[in-house]
Amino acid sequence: MYKILKKQKWSDTIFSNWIEAPFVAKAAQPGQFIILITNENGERIPLTIADSNPKEGWVQIVYQVVGASTLELSLMNEGESLYAFVGPLGIPSEIENFGGKVLIIGGGIGIAPIHPVAKKLKELGNYVISIIGARTKDLIIMEDKMKEASNELLIATDDGTYGQKGFVTNIMDDILKKESEAIKDIWAIGPPIMMKMCTRVANEHNKQIWVSLNSIMVDGTGMCGACRVSVGGKTKFACVDGPEFRGSLVNFEEMILRQRQYCDQEREALMLLEEKIRRQASNG
Repeated sequence: MYKILKKQKWSDTIFSNWIEAPFVAKAAQPGQFIILITNENGERIPLTIADSNPKEGWVQIVYQVVGASTLELSLMNEGESLYAFVGPLGIPSEIENFGGKVLIIGGGIGIAPIHPVAKKLKELGNYVISIIGARTKDLIIMEDKMKEASNELLIATDDGTYGQKGFVTNIMDDILKKESEAIKDIWAIGPPIMMKMCTRVANEHNKQIWVSLNSIMVDGTGMCGACRVSVGGKTKFACVDGPEFRGSLVNFEEMILRQRQYCDQEREALMLLEEKIRRQASNG
């Protein structure tokens, strides 16, 4: 169970795995996430589902190596099995036929979790305009899947190596200036600062926006409180109350500070594991 059926490397630090998890695949809905553990002594890694196939029984995850746990995951090969793969968790996206156009925005690794949202919106008859972006061309992921899930796909890179030069918010602002009334709802997933800026643009055009908060998580049930975020002046838990919330209600400053809380420990753990791997390689 939880066998890695397929593995894909997008860049030096971004990978995708297709996991054999028939029960999760059958129940998964857009916006939901899983928590996996690589081995008996491993840490829990929360990842929003990028795609799933209930008939074939697999779930696709996309992740970036930022610490020791994600490095361990990236070193696993096809045919190996995860220790645990729990889900789907969280509240699904509020998706329906809105009778018009919807705007979908994915930044960096956030392109992966925005994909099932776009896919379902299009299936229900919405006209889906998607914007995806990254720092440079090599970091654009899942372009073909996003094309299939969208009626229009626009791409931005910070350095101009692919698509329009600039940020996803530049394209978002241009679209809302031209056809704000036609846009019935908006979703944005990506780094916290990107979602904050997307929310600011949406507010400037008096539009609501959904954002997905991939905050620090431990148990995925709300018991530990690690994923708490301030939404509308109230404490919410991203794992059980989210992960999606209306962007205008989210205290992004507080969330960003909490996200940085364990960065030093994460980097230290990553360096220790990399040193251990180098020693093992040198010893034969």
